[in-house]
Order: sequence, then C-alpha cells, then structure tokens
Amino acid sequence: MAGIFQNEFGSITVSGSVISAIAGGVATKCYGVVGMAFKNTRDGIVNLLKAGNISKGVNVTFDENDAMHIDLHIIVQYGVNINAICESIMHNVKYQVSAITGIEIAEVNVFVESVRVTGN
Repeated sequence: MAGIFQNEFGSITVSGSVISAIAGGVATKCYGVVGMAFKNTRDGIVNLLKAGNISKGVNVTFDENDAMHIDLHIIVQYGVNINAICESIMHNVKYQVSAITGIEIAEVNVFVESVRVTGN
C-alpha cells in the first residue's frame, strides 16, 4: 500500500516498499537486533532474513485518515534488555522515517519473533 499526499504543487506517492526498506534498515542498525524475521505461515517457523530481504519483516499500513502504522518483526540477541531495545527501535524508526519521507507516523509496533542464543 502506498501513501498519497497532496500539496500546492501536486501529489506525492510514497510506496510501502520504500518505507519498509527504510524502517527495516533503521531497525537492524539498533543495538541488540540480530536481524529482521519472517514467519512462514504454513509451518510456523521463523526465518532470519538476509540484508536484501529485510523489508519482508516489515508491514506498512495506512488507515482511513492516511495515518501510517508500521509493524516490525525482529530477532534479538540473547542477554539484552528486550524492552529497552523495542523502545529504542520504535523511537528511531518513527524519527527516521518521518525525517526521510516527511510522513507522520501514527504507530510503530515491534514483535520479537525469536532470540538468538550463541554457544561458547
């Protein structure tokens, strides 16, 4: 879905895939985030997405008032404060997407799909 905005010069259309790429890039740069996640609906297995596919872990929707809602599905590193990471991601994504696109973000939701545990 795309956001369409009007101004005195005409209309601006911002694709949802562009917003997904921006939001996914910002989220993966936050401390403690291993990567974006994609949940296979058929078997329920969560997959870590490679850098080229991070937008699959992001869902962008617009409501009837053209307010944007962003859902991020992430995988975090074991031992980090999940609440702090999620708050940081919400703040950073909302700020960066608004700064880059000029679109006001109504809501950013973060879903932690998995925790990566690395062996010693």
